[in-house]
Amino acid sequence: MHRGRLEAFSDGVIAILITIMVLELKVPRRADLAGLLPLYPVFLSYALSFIYLGIYWSNHHHMLQLVDRVNGKILWANLHLLFWLSLVPFVTGWMGENGAAPLPTALYGVVLLLAAIAYTILQTAIIRSQGPDSKLRAAVQGDRKGKLSIVCYAAAVPLALMWLVPDRRIESRY
Repeated sequence: MHRGRLEAFSDGVIAILITIMVLELKVPRRADLAGLLPLYPVFLSYALSFIYLGIYWSNHHHMLQLVDRVNGKILWANLHLLFWLSLVPFVTGWMGENGAAPLPTALYGVVLLLAAIAYTILQTAIIRSQGPDSKLRAAVQGDRKGKLSIVCYAAAVPLALMWLVPDRRIESRY
């Protein structure tokens, strides 16, 4: 199969995800700036996730430019990536509605981590399908950036959860 169908499907899914996220921004009943203040955390989580999905869309587009044909492994790896990206609107909404509370923030991080792993799996499937003269392999050259991203996402999850455990230092001392 030519990459065009895969690319068009992926573009459509990501466009829908961004649209779903913006629907979480409820129109305020007030017509002044004070009416917008309660939307601040929801808007920040939306903006962060919009940028995040935009980066995935851009990187996905550039990666697929190096692919002539796709096979079943690439199709399934791409669906795997789209699955994790499809959860971004849910975790974005949960995090935004709860003021970046530890558990929603940690789950947001888990989804980002699993999307990064899925992207790496897709990249690997493409490289393997292209063989030893892979254009993608030459472009990413060991993919230190991708590996570092996964490490950072993996570190962020326990850091977010650390704030979920109550700090008993003050209570125990006084």
